[in-house]
Amino acid sequence: MYEYIKGTVAQVGPEYVVVENNGIGYQLYTANPFVYSKYQNQELQIFTYQHVREDIIALYGFLALEEKLLFMKLLNVSGIGPKGALAILASGAPQQVITAIEEENESFLTKFPGVGKKTARQMILDLKGKLQDVVPDYFPNLFNDNKGAASTSAEKDEAFEEGLLALKALGYSDREIKKVTPKLKDQGLSADEIIRKALQLLLK
Repeated sequence: MYEYIKGTVAQVGPEYVVVENNGIGYQLYTANPFVYSKYQNQELQIFTYQHVREDIIALYGFLALEEKLLFMKLLNVSGIGPKGALAILASGAPQQVITAIEEENESFLTKFPGVGKKTARQMILDLKGKLQDVVPDYFPNLFNDNKGAASTSAEKDEAFEEGLLALKALGYSDREIKKVTPKLKDQGLSADEIIRKALQLLLK
């Protein structure tokens, strides 16, 4: 199994990125491909997980090791496959997911795409108390709902513009972006949160 790949970000798509290493382009499915737009044509180290089935061999990429570790933990939950695990990572930070599991917050977990009450309960049963290696210094009050949100007016404007530029880099037209803009502006979201929410709206 490949632990990581270090290469140049050659292509960014809506579901995956292509990283070139020694003349070979590796297709890596990622939770939030838009994050890689700012690394286009730059060398980057990406943690990888190889998923093998009878009909497919796929590589999944992660900028942070804790994302990869949580992804692997989620795959052990009955009812969650690679696409479902990526959707959870795309919709919430690892810290938020872990907090919800440790606090048995089913209502928060069911907000993730494809996660119903049964799957949320299974996540709690299978993973509660078993995620210390993902976030070793876990404490219930370590995370808060406002983490990552832009705090000042200038920061909000900058985050909003950065989010729109990332969407354009992913190939979305001005017309498509304008449709979701009213639901994104003036909410105090960080650039990552803006893009994540925009993708959820655009992919509906």
